[in-house]
Amino acid sequence: MFATNDEILGEFITIAGPSGKGKSTLLNLVSGFVKPTGGEIWVDGKNLNKMNDAQVCDYRNKRIGYIFQTFNLIQQFNVRDNVAVPLLLSGMKKKESYKKVEELLEKVGMTNRMFEYPRTLSGGEQQRVAFARAMANSPDIILADEPTGNLDTRNGEIIVNLLMETNKEYGTTVLCVSHDERIIEKGQRTILIEEITCVE
Repeated sequence: MFATNDEILGEFITIAGPSGKGKSTLLNLVSGFVKPTGGEIWVDGKNLNKMNDAQVCDYRNKRIGYIFQTFNLIQQFNVRDNVAVPLLLSGMKKKESYKKVEELLEKVGMTNRMFEYPRTLSGGEQQRVAFARAMANSPDIILADEPTGNLDTRNGEIIVNLLMETNKEYGTTVLCVSHDERIIEKGQRTILIEEITCVE
């Protein structure tokens, strides 16, 4: 069983361990992207196993922000429309969503690239857009899967700082899978995953 509780809510938690031991799978379980073959996933008192597909989608869109190592931006959408996706899915009107998107892009320093497409952006720029998208619905939990893994040192620092600022400013819980020592050192606690055993 994996459970979040009041003790870790609002913390910056790093998840470390050898490759292929289930770190990314843990994030996918917490997000509801995959269902466990055994055991249970509890998040803030709610059992994800008991939710139907519609409830899981609602939970994920309203409470979870996901940052992928490979960005996962929609290539056919420009920057503004990529960040607007979670807002539109939650029922926000397009005009209102674009206003929120502009605020988010300003925070990550990407306002001047608003109408560009992902293929024209550097890796660091794409990850900043992905960060803005993850924050669109003011989630309770940010799940970050190797968010600096494909970035150079400078852009990696930008993402690390954005994660830290979000945790401190908004009290957002951050669960971050990473081999990046900069992230591990700044986390409030580290969960080490070894095989199927979770050691804190």
